[in-house]
Order: sequence, then structure tokens, then C-alpha cells
Amino acid sequence: MQGILLQMVEMHCIVVGKVQGVSFRTYVQESATELDLVGCVKNLPDGSVEVRAQGMPDILKEFVEYLHEGSLMARVDSVAVEWGTPSRTFIEFSLLH
Repeated sequence: MQGILLQMVEMHCIVVGKVQGVSFRTYVQESATELDLVGCVKNLPDGSVEVRAQGMPDILKEFVEYLHEGSLMARVDSVAVEWGTPSRTFIEFSLLH
């Protein structure tokens, strides 16, 4: 079990575009849950969306592609990704308000 924990990484993303009011956060939460990732997603005051996800690196890279695709009515202009070590561990993927 410890070997698995050592491989887990955290990804912090800022998604820019038409990503608020278009079910983007729900799409992100459903995509992350489908991939067995944990973390959170929330709207930011500037109109962008913040995503923090934890999991195995290869699954997180796949998740980035989901973020670029976006929900049906969303338009994703850019996804800024930063990689790091989890500072805290999430137990599920939460949609924050």
C-alpha cells in the first residue's frame, strides 16, 4: 500500500474560457470520479475554474485531456497545469461553491 501512496501526485489546474454556467464543474467531477481521482473543483471570481486532483500520473495526464475537451456547452481556451506532491489527501472528488 505504501508504494501506491508514494506514486500519487497532485495536479493543480486553472481552466480558462467559457467554463462557468455551462455545467463544467459537474463534468469535471464526473470525469474525475470515473477515473478514480480525488480532489476538488471550484469557480474562481475571474471566470476561470480551479481544479485540484490527486492520483497516478498516467491517469492525471488522461484527465488533463478531459479538461481540454470540457462539457458540452463549455469552450476551453487554456488549461494551465502545475504538478506537485499532495500537501493533504482528499477522500473524494468534491464540487466546491
